[in-house]
Amino acid sequence: MSDDIHALSGAYAVDALDDIERAQFERHLAGCEACREEVDGLRETAALLAETTMTTPSAELRDRVLAGIATVRPLPPVVPPHAPTTGEGLPASPAPTTPSTRGPRRRWLTMVAAAAAVVAVGVGGTVVAQQPWSEDSSEAPRLSAVDRIKAADDVQTFRHRFPDGAEAVLYRSPSLNEAVVVTHDMGPAPDGKVYQAWLQHDDTMVSAGLMPEGPDNVVPLQGDPATADGFGITVEPAGGSVVPSKEKPVLLVEFT
Repeated sequence: MSDDIHALSGAYAVDALDDIERAQFERHLAGCEACREEVDGLRETAALLAETTMTTPSAELRDRVLAGIATVRPLPPVVPPHAPTTGEGLPASPAPTTPSTRGPRRRWLTMVAAAAAVVAVGVGGTVVAQQPWSEDSSEAPRLSAVDRIKAADDVQTFRHRFPDGAEAVLYRSPSLNEAVVVTHDMGPAPDGKVYQAWLQHDDTMVSAGLMPEGPDNVVPLQGDPATADGFGITVEPAGGSVVPSKEKPVLLVEFT
């Protein structure tokens, strides 16, 4: 049984606990409003999954689902620190929590994790189900943004070397709608200035985020890389700009 009884809300919602665990969790559930809300939300999600129809997934969808399952972990509800325990060693009823303590993002993440746990992907006629909360992470290493994009079938690589020996490499995958720029030995921006990344859409440059200080950085680009025509880096005032300055860009790349 899990050391954190709150983490059993997902298994309880899909009736995956044994009799002893179920009885202990139900005693806890009677006094824990946070877990009751968690269970209700997960049951709603499970009901929606039951209404789906089976279709054969594409190879791309299968790969993305399996990669995502390895990196999603369900989070237990937030409870007050140093909560008192009962005689059974279980947390006593916590003080009522406000909706802002949990937040819609936490609930959404937990529901997604529960959905991922019951996703089945056909492999050669065999149904494989994976749980994202497996403690053995050695079999499913987390992929960095760069590795994920580089592993895509449609990855594009744009490499630029500056006169001083610095280098900027852009990796882009239209199918993932992701792009990341990796810098090596890049000199600092002038005093009071920052480097800003841009994506070009037709004749419009759209900000893709500010680049952090330092010579070596990995910067995932914000926006819509899949439909962009190009990429650029400019020098802008501290805090960035809505439109690029009229100074000569540090880098311009046209996607082909």
